Amino acid sequence: MGIFNFFSKEKKETLDQGLSKTKESVFSKLTRAVAGKSKVDDEVLDNLEEVLITSDVGVETTLRIIERIENRVAKDKYVNTNELNVILKEEIASLLAENNSGAPIDFDAALPTTPYVIMVVGVNGVGKTTTIGKLAHQFTKAGKKVYLGAADTFRAAAVDQLVVWGERAGVPVIKQKMGSDPASVAYDTIASAKSNNADVVIIDTAGRLHNKINLMNELTKIKNVMQKVVPDAPHEVLLVLDGSTGQNAFEQAKQFTKATAVTSLAITKLDGTAKGGVVIGISDQFKIPVKYIGLGEGMDHLQVFNREEFVASLFE
Repeated sequence: MGIFNFFSKEKKETLDQGLSKTKESVFSKLTRAVAGKSKVDDEVLDNLEEVLITSDVGVETTLRIIERIENRVAKDKYVNTNELNVILKEEIASLLAENNSGAPIDFDAALPTTPYVIMVVGVNGVGKTTTIGKLAHQFTKAGKKVYLGAADTFRAAAVDQLVVWGERAGVPVIKQKMGSDPASVAYDTIASAKSNNADVVIIDTAGRLHNKINLMNELTKIKNVMQKVVPDAPHEVLLVLDGSTGQNAFEQAKQFTKATAVTSLAITKLDGTAKGGVVIGISDQFKIPVKYIGLGEGMDHLQVFNREEFVASLFE
């Protein structure tokens, strides 16, 4: 399979539609930024800087992008404003490439090990449980056997919601009574998955951030207990962030990366917001690959993040 062969017309349409609000916002701002200008000069760059910052790309990442464009303009001597969109697209794609390891891997790709254990973290309300359900659906559709663990034992709604998603995806959900030790749920889930030759295990965790030390201790305990069954688990710690919150998502990423070793990101709710630029900033600032993006309510609206397709869609 070629790197991007899996990106079907249907997936591209979902991506384009999901990013439509961000695209519309960015383009209207870009149009104003270059109005009446024939070439990219200091004033255009200042306006472009404002466009990127107000599109939730973030200040530090915006300054890096502007510096890259300044270098291009200096090297090419004369760059007209018609070329700005192409240069912007190229430089952002290049920036994202630096912060993502390897090519995107679709759900039907071979797993590095089985059972492949994913521990999912994130605050309540970001779409964490929904993302888990959609991951389970996508992996199942690709022919993989999936188990879910309801280790957010502090909220009945979280367990109930995961059970509903498990039923939709047609996968078993391991749970215990409310208030149970989350590590115990994780242990039971992985033990059951291993004995039943499961391919993927996804563990939901409590979405609390009010006390970072408690969160850190809890996640460490869950990891240690997992390793009694599968020594190198979890193979992935997936942080789910709500893209519609813009800069708040940066703060959540900052807190969770301090509390545990996050290895990948899922950014949700991009379809309902003009703040899609947050994907660029978070990828750049935290040097953690964005692995999935949420583009709608449907089971198939969680996509593997393809940086080239994302940037192409955003700046077409």
